[in-house]
Amino acid sequence: MLPSHPEESAINKPNFDPRQRVFAGPRVNERIRVPEVRVIGPDGEMLGILQTREAYLYARERELDLVEVNPKAHPPVCKVMDFGKYKYEEKKKQADARKRQTIVELKEIKIRPKTDDHDMDFKLKHIRRFLEEGDKVKITCRFRGREITHPETAQRQLDHMAQNIQDIGSVETSARMEGRTMTLVLAPKISKAQMMTKRRQEEQRLRRAEVVAAGGTEAEADAAAQELEDEDEHDEIEA
Repeated sequence: MLPSHPEESAINKPNFDPRQRVFAGPRVNERIRVPEVRVIGPDGEMLGILQTREAYLYARERELDLVEVNPKAHPPVCKVMDFGKYKYEEKKKQADARKRQTIVELKEIKIRPKTDDHDMDFKLKHIRRFLEEGDKVKITCRFRGREITHPETAQRQLDHMAQNIQDIGSVETSARMEGRTMTLVLAPKISKAQMMTKRRQEEQRLRRAEVVAAGGTEAEADAAAQELEDEDEHDEIEA
């Protein structure tokens, strides 16, 4: 049976109030609603306490923005600045922080006591690549059935792996039994952050060499290498 008043069956939704919209970041220009603010000029000079409208017009006359930097002060503190440039510089700082806070992953390689030499060499190539990228590697050898009665076979395999990466890595955790598996953890000799820095330096060296080989000057080669560094920073900021 249909309801006598269809509007009573509708979901009651609160009316949207734009004043309740949540904005991320500091309040800027017209969004600063307090009557007066303490103002810092574009060069860091103290302009004192001004009416908010007066401070806003002062910023706009200089083609700048009025940005609230300390909303908890009485009155709130605002700075006259280029807000677009400020946001870009903040993103750049965050990108630089991400570069320094590289994440080391623990990669896993699985083998069996019966893994043949060809497959072992293939897996060794993967292990070396992981270590060269700055990540740790956990090698896991799983036993099936009566294979567990001959753990020395797995021990020889893991020793072989460890010996063949000594130039770029080392054993972090020696081989040990965990249930029906034997594991070994390898770590790179160079940290991931150092690895990424070394890689960027090598890319810049190659860029310089390309410019010089094409007949460019040393100044042009340096400019090309700097352009590559700027591209990396831009990519980090966009991310």
